[in-house]
Amino acid sequence: MSVVVVTGASSGIGRALALRAARAGYDVVAIGRNAAALAALAERAGREGGRIVTAAHDIADPANARAIVELARRTFGRIDVLVNNAGQVAVGPLSAQSDEALRAQFGTHAIGPIALVREALPLLRESRGHVFLVGSGVARVPVGGLGAYPPSKAATRSAASLLRRELKPLGIAVTYVDPGVVDTAFMTRAGMPGAPARLLVTPEEVARKILLAIPTRPRVLNAVPWQTAFVALAELFPRVTDFVLERNPALVGANDAATPRAIESAPDDGAPAEAPQAPAHDAAPVSPASEPDAFETAIEPVRRRMERVKLREQFVRDLLHEGESLDPNEVALRWAGMPNKNERAATIEVLDALADARFLAREGANYRVLRGPD
Repeated sequence: MSVVVVTGASSGIGRALALRAARAGYDVVAIGRNAAALAALAERAGREGGRIVTAAHDIADPANARAIVELARRTFGRIDVLVNNAGQVAVGPLSAQSDEALRAQFGTHAIGPIALVREALPLLRESRGHVFLVGSGVARVPVGGLGAYPPSKAATRSAASLLRRELKPLGIAVTYVDPGVVDTAFMTRAGMPGAPARLLVTPEEVARKILLAIPTRPRVLNAVPWQTAFVALAELFPRVTDFVLERNPALVGANDAATPRAIESAPDDGAPAEAPQAPAHDAAPVSPASEPDAFETAIEPVRRRMERVKLREQFVRDLLHEGESLDPNEVALRWAGMPNKNERAATIEVLDALADARFLAREGANYRVLRGPD
């Protein structure tokens, strides 16, 4: 059976891909920083008949690469597909980034993934495997306010090109993924407004396209081709692009980056946000983020989805009365009035997330509340 290693698997694209790959019959090694979310992911896959092993590692530290590869080798004996998907951003002007923030972002998007490919090379060579590196449109058209995220994603894109040429003689494919503007909590967790809803693509859709690309082994995978075309056009006309983004950064979900502000680190794997330990003199220090409670951790993978459909967190908390039975259709009626298909689907996703975290137990099409939110 083929083995897929996915980083950044606690939430977003990584979580969606790990579940989809497990359902498709792959053995999966899921890596992220949020141990609780990873445990829920493995449990859900197990209930659905899949197999996911997990480990909490920060890919920004290249020393963890060997441990990740050893976990795959020890558990499954091989690696066929390696998906470098982890990401994080330190909000603020690039010129105000601390050394720690710079190291974290380049470590997550360039140094860590390259180290992981290096350590996995013997197993990938045996399987004539496939490496994916997930990039971003900002690798080509940088957006202000995202700190070192754009230049570090540019490093991801460059690394993909170099690794493709280097590993081709070994029979190893390398695919660079431009995921488009993805509907995750990445931007909002970093304190940014996020892109307009009409531009967003779901993590599940990006995951579906990555999975379909495993047998075809393309050089580049554009998950949302029209968005990639728009980025290419913006790259061709940098003065026009600068003019537009300086006056309307909300078009790409960013804040006005002209004024230095406190730098906050927001991992893309559902882990608690962390403030860099050594802020630059231009940036005000930020207190470390408080540890989220179990309920907040449970809904983190679906938080952005809740925001899009306007499903309030307090409403979900109020559902959790021990012993009660929840009918998804009735729940949707209570918060949406006349729920459409999208609102009903969001309701089920939220209830599933709570079941994964053992707040609920599935009873056929319904759910039984096991415990309250506190």
